[in-house]
Amino acid sequence: MESLSSKIYKNEFVNTFPGDESGNLKPRQTPGMLYSKAIPTPVRNPKLLAWSEDLARELEIQEPSEEDVNILGGNRVTESMYPYAACYAGHQFGNWAGQLGDGRAITLGEWSTTADKSWELQLKGAGPTAYSRRADGRAVLRSSVREYLMSEAMYYLGVPTTRALSLISTGDKVMRDMFYNGNPEYEPGAIVMRIAPSFLRFGNFEMLAARQEIDNLQKLVDWTITRFYPHITGSDKVINWYKEVVERTARLMVEWQRVGFVHGVMNTDNMSILGLTIDYGPFSFVDNYDLRFTPNTTDLPGRRYAFGKQSSIAYWNLGCLASALAPLFPDTDQLVAALETFEPIYFQHYYAMMGNKLGLDEIKPGDQELINEWQ
Repeated sequence: MESLSSKIYKNEFVNTFPGDESGNLKPRQTPGMLYSKAIPTPVRNPKLLAWSEDLARELEIQEPSEEDVNILGGNRVTESMYPYAACYAGHQFGNWAGQLGDGRAITLGEWSTTADKSWELQLKGAGPTAYSRRADGRAVLRSSVREYLMSEAMYYLGVPTTRALSLISTGDKVMRDMFYNGNPEYEPGAIVMRIAPSFLRFGNFEMLAARQEIDNLQKLVDWTITRFYPHITGSDKVINWYKEVVERTARLMVEWQRVGFVHGVMNTDNMSILGLTIDYGPFSFVDNYDLRFTPNTTDLPGRRYAFGKQSSIAYWNLGCLASALAPLFPDTDQLVAALETFEPIYFQHYYAMMGNKLGLDEIKPGDQELINEWQ
């Protein structure tokens, strides 16, 4: 077991790719850069509100000392950390949004365990970055509690997800329009430490393709495969990797449907390249079984990201990823064929999941019709 303050962190991502190392937090475009250095902005009075003991045990992290709480609250960066905000783009509500990036998330470094596993430690709500645009980079307590509780709940429900190690109150007030009715008020601020093997998303690859930075695109794809898909090798590794991303995403959608989870904002910049649930924002669970239910008021009246549309949106987002990868192929035939495997994979696992709910050991001829009628 090691403490957050004494650990020697790895920084493989920033050591591998070009980034803006100026530390300038002014919102701006960063062409040619995959990240920008971002030192967390100190808060007035960080206090530990919650600590995930099971996750800490898995990562071999000691109970936090007062010094560690300062790290969790963004008031201290150790010598071996290299805090940064990632640069990515995305399609938001079906429209190309251009450069986005980590607007209120700062990755501190990579934590390695004795089992030779590596995890990114990321603070959400630790202040502005080069990608904050017109926002303040902060988070409020109510949304932070939701993310802390739900990411851990989803893990124990068996849904692939990022996780949360800690919840910190900052002692500062943050102004937010809670009900989006033009009456903003000050609320208590908070910071969540999020944990994942990687926070890479479809939008990281879209950004490089859009800027026609093909060398960086190839380098990021190769690095992602080597680091997170080491079982994929050979001359056709890129297409085989994309096929696995398609499969992981399809299976994730089945898991969301299994527990009645509605993400609420399935933009391509919120889609994990590892098939994880990331970015818990306006999420909810269905109460009534309503395929049109969406918890995101911004998604009304079109309901693009409604409960029953999540699988089709995942397919659409995978198409955007395929378009980003297209410069690495002589033509799009292989990518199109791989993308078209999404539907059979999804329904194979969907009907198996639904059959399991009905107590069926296996899906036999006619069972799909039974399940459809039962719904």
